[in-house]
Amino acid sequence: MTRTIHCKKHNKELPALSAAPFPGPAGEEILNTISQQAWDEWTEHQTRLINEKHLNMMDLQARKYLTEQRSKFLNGEDFDKADGYVPENKE
Repeated sequence: MTRTIHCKKHNKELPALSAAPFPGPAGEEILNTISQQAWDEWTEHQTRLINEKHLNMMDLQARKYLTEQRSKFLNGEDFDKADGYVPENKE
């Protein structure tokens, strides 16, 4: 049976992640407050930011930037969008 949580991004009960996405307090908080759906949306958005902004993940500033953007994205705040991204028309 899938565990559900009240997702703070979508403000409703949704299936939870099966494990913390990374170790430590931040990973535990995400496990307990963010749904699998919201985490999947973040990882897609993160990939767009890395690609469109040509971020080097070996660079400490790039990692700090993504951490800030992840927090904004998951908390429903204004977050950066990828400049050239056009959403796929799913009709």
